[in-house]
Formats: sequence, structure tokens, C-alpha cells
Amino acid sequence: MEHLVKAEHTRGIATLTLDSPANRNALSAALVGELRAALAVAGADPAVRAVLITHTGGTFCAGADLKNPFEPADFLALLHEIAGLPRPVVARVTGHVRAGGLGLLGVCDIAAGGPQSTYAFTETHLGVVPAVISAPLLPRLDPRAAARYLLTAEAFDAAEAARIGLLTLHGEDVDQALAPVLAGLRKAGPESLAATKRLVTAPVRAALEQDGEALTRLSAHHFGSAEAREGITARFERRNPSWAPGEL
Repeated sequence: MEHLVKAEHTRGIATLTLDSPANRNALSAALVGELRAALAVAGADPAVRAVLITHTGGTFCAGADLKNPFEPADFLALLHEIAGLPRPVVARVTGHVRAGGLGLLGVCDIAAGGPQSTYAFTETHLGVVPAVISAPLLPRLDPRAAARYLLTAEAFDAAEAARIGLLTLHGEDVDQALAPVLAGLRKAGPESLAATKRLVTAPVRAALEQDGEALTRLSAHHFGSAEAREGITARFERRNPSWAPGEL
């Protein structure tokens, strides 16, 4: 069976590539499981200074796989594990990020986007709630921008993503933009790096610990609702849901 997450290690950087382009790297149960396993291996390797998460295809992550969904507890565990990993986790994005994929992006310590990348919290247009992903995101996002984009599901570009705190940096050449970041991480002492990560991730880890289970229940409640069934069916049928008549 083909792996959905490809792992390689070069000069202190463990690169984990989301490789499920057929479903736009959606968060299926299998992909979440493989990513958790790969992170555990990287976190236990003393030669690894940082983890780089990237992707194949034109989408970094399309959010939850609506046909092969993950267990909500497993996704929450994945966010906990990234935030608590004793290695910095860096996201490299050259494509689109939607819905739950923004939670994966937001929990990373450093995130870089290329010029073709776009971002959208699409949950409200599906009749669901960006609940679990709000835990790592709200401590990092500009509050006014968070209210706008989580409520309206508007798409925005990499420059706006950096302005509001979703991305750390962006550039025409994302690899060139990331080069000094990775060089700096390679030179860091592993114990000091782990301790410093704990300092800077404290608000995110606290939000996940305090609110994660309640947010998981909230998410499950709305995913099981009649509104979500209509919204998701409309998306598959390429039409507007009943509450939004008119053209797509």
C-alpha cells in the first residue's frame, strides 16, 4: 500500500511530505495516522533538529476527508503532538489550504507560504464549525481578522495570511525564504531548542489542553446536524445549500 506521508531526513531536517494528491491531501483517518507516526519517529531521533511538513500537488491540505473521516480524538491528538513535539515544526506551503488544514498549518511553529497559496476557513459554508482548529489558531491570529475569515469563509492570499499571523513569512520563492530559518534551526542546541519551543508554544498548548475536548464535542455535534448534511451534500453536488439560494 502506498504511504500517504513520505519521510526523509537531510542535514538535521526531517521532511514529512503529505502525498495524497487524489483527495487534495485531505485529512483522512489514514493520513492522520501516518502523520502522527512519522512525527513520533522524528521527535525521537536525536539527529533531528526540526521537522518540515510540506506537500505534493496544488493543495497543502483540503481539510477533513468527508468520505473517509478521521476520529475527532485522533485529530486533536495530532495537534497536541505537534505543539508538544520537542523539535520545531515548520510548514512549507505552495498550494491551497482549507478548513481543518488551517489547523494543521496553525499549530506549526513556523509557517511559510508561496505566491500561489490561498487560504480559507470554509466550515460555515458547509454548515459546520471550525471548532477544534480554533484552539491553536486564535492565540496566533489577529482577532479582527479571525472574526472576519472564520465567519465569512472568504479566501485570502499569502500576504494577508502573513499579516494576520497565520503565516510567519511568505515569498516568491518559498524555499529561498525558508533557507535562513532552517539554517538557524540546524545550529541550535537540541535541549535549548526544545525548552525555547515550550516557551513560545505555551498559549497554544494551554488552549488545546483546556478547550480541546469541549471543542471536539462541539465539532462533532455540528458535523452530525441536518445543516451539515445539507451543506456537505450541496458541496458534492456542486450547488448552493438550501440556506443560500442562487448561483454558486
